Amino acid sequence: MNLLRLSAIEALESIQKGDFTSAEITDACLVQIARHDGDVFAYLKVTADSARVEAQAIDALAGGRPALAGLPTALKDVLCTEGVTTTCASRMLENYQPIYTATCVRRLRAAGIVSLGKTNMDEFAMGSSTENSAFGPTRNPWDLERVPGGACGGSAAAVAAGEAI
Repeated sequence: MNLLRLSAIEALESIQKGDFTSAEITDACLVQIARHDGDVFAYLKVTADSARVEAQAIDALAGGRPALAGLPTALKDVLCTEGVTTTCASRMLENYQPIYTATCVRRLRAAGIVSLGKTNMDEFAMGSSTENSAFGPTRNPWDLERVPGGACGGSAAAVAAGEAI
């Protein structure tokens, strides 16, 4: 089974059955990020160290795991995450460190996701191609001459490139 082509449901099932650990799947995504994100530019911020810690913590749980336990996920850079730079793909916010975490991120964490980092997007989510980030455009990993499209293009490109599940 190819770790990088697992659907979210397949990844969760493989973690639950013990075929793979969250740490193994997380590491596979981080390897892909290191290999390919220089060309794709799906991520504005990769949180590799904390992702590894989160995955190991999920793997250490015995029974009663949350619904999304161990799923390595990318967060769109418009979602505030305490202690992690949140830029909304704008130079105006390039050093902004939120002092709170968005409700949806808190709920995803409570459900057990492993956060790999923040993904690129059109500045302030105002666009439809992910070409208008102040930090550079995201490329479609299947054809680098194309864009991934959508305001969530960084997240889409991360999944398509095997850089997140």
